[in-house]
Amino acid sequence: MLTTFAGTHLDRAGERRRDDAWVAERAADPASRAVAVTAAGVALAAGDEARLGRFPLAGLDGTRVLLGLEDGVALFAVEVDRPPGGRIAGLREAAALLEQREAALAAYASALLNWHRAHPHCARCGAPTDLAWAGFVRICPRCGAHHHPRTDPVVIMLVTAGDRALLGRQPQWPPGRYSALAGFVEPGESLEEAVAREVREEAGVEVRDPRYVASQPWPFPTSLMLGFFADHAGGEPAARDGELDDARWFTRDELAAAAAGQGAVHVPPPLAIARVLIDRWLAGGGVSSPP
Repeated sequence: MLTTFAGTHLDRAGERRRDDAWVAERAADPASRAVAVTAAGVALAAGDEARLGRFPLAGLDGTRVLLGLEDGVALFAVEVDRPPGGRIAGLREAAALLEQREAALAAYASALLNWHRAHPHCARCGAPTDLAWAGFVRICPRCGAHHHPRTDPVVIMLVTAGDRALLGRQPQWPPGRYSALAGFVEPGESLEEAVAREVREEAGVEVRDPRYVASQPWPFPTSLMLGFFADHAGGEPAARDGELDDARWFTRDELAAAAAGQGAVHVPPPLAIARVLIDRWLAGGGVSSPP
């Protein structure tokens, strides 16, 4: 299944990134286009129809990376101070306005430029680094280190026990907002181990049989969400590690009402993979396996 921010259907032209002459030709080609990105979001096309802007490269100054080939035409992303046309939309707004493929392109462009913005210096020696390989590596001229764009894996899991599902809330969220538990994968840890550890640390609950469901690029700034179902194996939920304000069970009826916008409990919007997990469970998916 395709989650929000996935599905660019773009030829990323990975085999051509190291060909500086080819990349320069694409950058000089009047037919080539660019997605304009600012710290606040992406530039939409002018007009009434909600579309991601694709602007001529000429006149766009800023960090430039090659996203790939769209119908044979080179598509870049450029970080700009102000949009060359249209208006800026934050990524969450863009996801609500744009078609799947357009939102995925916006996320791809933003995630790559987010990484460049945050990593201008060499992590080994501290020297300023140079952009290379069409934006997919930064090379240190002092020590020669190569730094590649990072993607941070995050597990997000809906723990279920029969007709109940476990959700938690963070202190800074609006009143009544709950979501699936989540956390970063640690070094030397499998995804399944991360699921069990995060649930134990955050809510004091043991789980068994983690089952992968789907993934979602999450460019805030450079995460990859990995969605799981898991079965309750023991313990009653309680906020434990300071990250959660509350963790508790919700019945299927309670979450169905929340998904319909009824009552005092609020679940994430459809663009979030947490909502994908909840909706799939409400539809009969993620059924607990026999112990």
